Amino acid sequence: MLTPDRRAVLGLAAGLAAGAVSPRLFAQERAGEALASITGGVVPIGKGERANRLVRAQAMMQAQGIDALLIEPGASLVYYSGVRWWRSERLTAAVIPARGMPLIVCPFFERPSIAESLGIAAEVRVWQEHESPHAVIAAFLTEKGLAKGRIGIEETVRYFAVDGIQAALPQATLVPDSVTRALRMRKSAAEIALMQTAADVTMAAYRWTYPQIKAGMTPGDIGALMTAATSALGGKTEFNLILLGEAAAYPHGSGKPQAVRAGEVVLMDCGCTVEDYQSDISRTFVHGATPSAQQRRVWNDVADGQKIAFAAARPGVAAGSVDDAVRAHYEKRGYGPGYALPGLSHRTGHGIGMEGHEPVNLVHGETTALDVGMCFSNEPGLYLPGVMGVRMEDCFHMTAHGPQWFSKPPVSIEAPIG
Repeated sequence: MLTPDRRAVLGLAAGLAAGAVSPRLFAQERAGEALASITGGVVPIGKGERANRLVRAQAMMQAQGIDALLIEPGASLVYYSGVRWWRSERLTAAVIPARGMPLIVCPFFERPSIAESLGIAAEVRVWQEHESPHAVIAAFLTEKGLAKGRIGIEETVRYFAVDGIQAALPQATLVPDSVTRALRMRKSAAEIALMQTAADVTMAAYRWTYPQIKAGMTPGDIGALMTAATSALGGKTEFNLILLGEAAAYPHGSGKPQAVRAGEVVLMDCGCTVEDYQSDISRTFVHGATPSAQQRRVWNDVADGQKIAFAAARPGVAAGSVDDAVRAHYEKRGYGPGYALPGLSHRTGHGIGMEGHEPVNLVHGETTALDVGMCFSNEPGLYLPGVMGVRMEDCFHMTAHGPQWFSKPPVSIEAPIG
């Protein structure tokens, strides 16, 4: 016999099937029943790889005349040390000298927590609440004979930390960190494997979510399905941007109420993280009706743009030339010119790795040469304000022979997921 609670659950489930209950209420349970994790076999970045990163960083520092690097919490701190921490008014930081063991500086009472994720051999020094963390860093660098040295500041370090170091070491020269991005930009085989798994998770979540999209659903409803599927598959959701109908004409959406309607486009831009590495995949399709001639034409033009970008991404070419190739084709098709609308109003792609957006970009004027291990999104969308937009986005990594997809683009507007 069914218990009253069980009857209530089944009643709500029936309501969900009939469209009377928001799919958010049961997304987690439904995904958990239908999907299993595919991340059980992933290999996280280990101590050996992080030690190698430090060796390469120190070699580059020595070659460039940089005596030490200052790193605050965030992706770069995880990259070098494994330390996962947040930024606050209490400074936690890493100092990587060009020679010797790195230093981790943190508040005294946070040391046990920070030590849990420390993945390298490093000296740890603490400061008490009434003390200055900048003085601790200055003392370390002075002991190293670097009080007058060139200190590289990682690009995301906050001003108060820079100002404090300069005050504590007035004879030091603070310079931009030219090392960290150069290293992070070129992914190792281990990093690429994690990014591949993240892409696999997102594509599997798309395949589960796509057939469940119904008329009347809101962006939040669809996002809840993707989030539930991503979690069940073993990933951590980073974002689910769902744009419906006219809202798809604006790359990052509209605040107006939206709902799925037959014959209108659904644009989904979703990504997840697996062991610190991200995916970023977009799909556009028409719900519940045969695509119109205009929808099909724009979709096919975007697909052509993806192919042109992929073909143009060759080792050694300037990153900006990929964007130029796509934009030149689109102008021949009547879009633009340049970034004008209707057309492609944003860059063709961005770097990706531990962060969803990393340098360098596939954008006009970018002279950095494409190199093995660099990873990019390929997303030359087309946007028609007041009407619709289409974006297909798949990421690739550069090999010695050219680009290689993490996820393969769809073959047609009728088969948008693949």
